[in-house]
Amino acid sequence: MSTPVDDPLSRERSHLAASRSALRAMREDVEALDISDVTANWVNAEVLAHQIEERIKALADLSDTPLFFGRLDYLRAPGAEQAEGAEGERFYIGRRHVHDHDGDPMVIDWRAPVSQPFYRASKKDPMDIALRRRFGYTGGDLTAYEDEHLSDPGEAARTSKLLQQEIERPRVGPMRDIVATIQPEQDEIVRSGLSGTVCVQGGPGTGKTAVGLHRVAYLLYAHRERLARTGTLVIGPNRSFLHYIEQVLPALGELTVQQATVEDLVAHVEIKGTDDATAAVVKGDARMAQLLRRALYSHVTMPTEPVVVVRGSRRWRVAAYELEEIVRELLDRDIRYGAAREALPQRIAHAVLVQMERSGEAPDDRVQDAVARNSAVKAAVKQVWPAVDPAKLVLRLLSDADFLAEHAEGILDEEEQKAVLWARPARSVKSAKWSAADAVLIDEATDLIQRTHSLGHVVLDEAQDLSPMQYRAVGRRCTTGSATVLGDLAQGTTPWATRSWQEALAHLGKADAMVEELTAGFRVPTDVITYASRLLPHIAPGLTPVVSIRENPGHFEVREVTGTADVVDACRASLRHEGSTGLIAADARIPELAAALTEAGIPYLGPGEETTRETRLTLVPASLAKGLEYDYVVLDEPRAVVDGEPDERTGLRRLYVALTRAVSGLTVTHTASLPPQLIA
Repeated sequence: MSTPVDDPLSRERSHLAASRSALRAMREDVEALDISDVTANWVNAEVLAHQIEERIKALADLSDTPLFFGRLDYLRAPGAEQAEGAEGERFYIGRRHVHDHDGDPMVIDWRAPVSQPFYRASKKDPMDIALRRRFGYTGGDLTAYEDEHLSDPGEAARTSKLLQQEIERPRVGPMRDIVATIQPEQDEIVRSGLSGTVCVQGGPGTGKTAVGLHRVAYLLYAHRERLARTGTLVIGPNRSFLHYIEQVLPALGELTVQQATVEDLVAHVEIKGTDDATAAVVKGDARMAQLLRRALYSHVTMPTEPVVVVRGSRRWRVAAYELEEIVRELLDRDIRYGAAREALPQRIAHAVLVQMERSGEAPDDRVQDAVARNSAVKAAVKQVWPAVDPAKLVLRLLSDADFLAEHAEGILDEEEQKAVLWARPARSVKSAKWSAADAVLIDEATDLIQRTHSLGHVVLDEAQDLSPMQYRAVGRRCTTGSATVLGDLAQGTTPWATRSWQEALAHLGKADAMVEELTAGFRVPTDVITYASRLLPHIAPGLTPVVSIRENPGHFEVREVTGTADVVDACRASLRHEGSTGLIAADARIPELAAALTEAGIPYLGPGEETTRETRLTLVPASLAKGLEYDYVVLDEPRAVVDGEPDERTGLRRLYVALTRAVSGLTVTHTASLPPQLIA
């Protein structure tokens, strides 16, 4: 039986086909560009060719990704105030802009102002929208639609079935965008301005990571030229996490955003060692910045001898007291150590030029530069304001007890000094067994000497786990820009985890940031988040529990088992469902479980490796579970997860993270007794 020509679904499919053709034509137009006559030299040609290549990539049509996911029909209301430029018009909302050969839009970018009502409009505030239509897809094929007549008072508000289906769609492969399912409270954060820093406190499944990435995409759309000059950066907790999220922005057409960990940012030395918890906490304390500054500027000494500059037959003498005035003035200006050191010879040279002018000479800038390069001036600068290598400065502090004690007085007590001192002092920067915390100290010292380059916008995810010194390291990368800070205080699993966002933002240098809290859970099923929330009073008593808006309660089971064979059976059961499965366990139990899976013939991946249709099980150490998600999770031995951390509170937080990685179902297996905090 043929489909009637006036069938709405048929018409929408026709528009999808036409839009794909238009996108293909846009890409072909770019591919056909001839730049041979418009570039002055090979450098310009290379730059332009790269820009064209990036544009072609951005116009790629991904066959399994819907080109548009919604439609807005604006009201036709003569005499009434309408949304600007939108009276009576129809717009298809998608991941990127598509126009036909006449330049008329066929798909509107989701970030455009005219698209905003798709996310914000409601029955209470229809925002001049007559109809909002959502589309359902199977692969890349449009298979369903769902209408909301927002301005019809006779139609009751209802939950979108397609929206629920999209939220609950099984996860296989890396993290995907949520552009079709952004909720009003999320959209407000996504579209907040570039000038302000936003901190998002969000429990598991509230979409805070996706919100942060979509905010980057929105800012690049709204402020593309500015951010093209200043740059954007996404900072994640580890490489596995960055690999998991790396496809979100390219799927939205954004290919220029860099990704890094904090360790990447401060990679001045090779990390060869580790700190115990006590040492790491002290090294991560913000007081270390004051200590480093004091130790650095201790190298500046007041001159005791004059500087005598010989030029031809004349000798020009700058007295010691004049030199001291110059040095004190530079210290009072509070500029970087290196910048002040570079300014010092010019200041001395200026003092010489003043004498020359008084004697009747007329020196110019070239004379001043020559005097600044004079050997006597260079020798004085080297004596008064010597060059300091930041790594050598930190090396001396951690190796020399007397040097540390001298500059830590009133900052660190004796026990704290003992905690950070190396038991075996290193001979050189290269031979030292630097820890991750040491690298952050070197980064701080580097910035005290020479200003760190600032980006236009930085996204910092899983921020609750950073130390104050790590916050300072990130803050240096956005001193003249803004930031999006994402995290959950309940998921802080380091001994130095932040206690409040106000404190963290102060260390970041963004004390005036706006703090938003997301409490609606889109990812974690009701039964799972309710069970995990039993831990909140013990790990973060001030936080509002996440409330799942999922209609599907999900599968949840706590199962007492006799050994690893039963854990493997639980994995088999989860793999019978569509989607991905994560087996999460205490780090110490990973080798035993890996051997059991291998013996059972079940292939598995490690965190950060991309799942496929054939291999859908990932074996995840609890320490690497943060930020990841799986359709089904088997959590092995909660007690072992807690006991694997240095203290109970950190262990319970680690357990909270592990319990909340599931999208559709969670099976908890245990042979030992459960932690009492989980027992109702």
